[in-house]
Amino acid sequence: MVTAELAVAIPAAVFVVAALVAGVVGVGGQLRCIDAAREAARAAARGESDAVVQQIAAEVAPDGATVTISGGDDTVTVVVRATYSPLGGRLGEFTLVGEATARREPTAGGGADEGPAP
Repeated sequence: MVTAELAVAIPAAVFVVAALVAGVVGVGGQLRCIDAAREAARAAARGESDAVVQQIAAEVAPDGATVTISGGDDTVTVVVRATYSPLGGRLGEFTLVGEATARREPTAGGGADEGPAP
């Protein structure tokens, strides 16, 4: 009798553990998207080119992530999106999104509102 119960319980336990591991990996991917967006937004706020901002985001983001850069005169927003399919898609497909906005920093030799000269 114990053998029959184990034959049912062990595969169920393996599936639960696999689902938990997949969840942890998904959370890790989400955090990488957030970190990538934050680092890229900071670089864009410093005045880095879009190519450099894309490269910075790609270094941190999960593989295959897309990076969108937008903004106005005062701020810049970076959105990083990645797709995650846990257990080979058996648990569905999820879109991981990280978004960060940063205020643009004043550039050297810029306007009068930068403060007194050193």
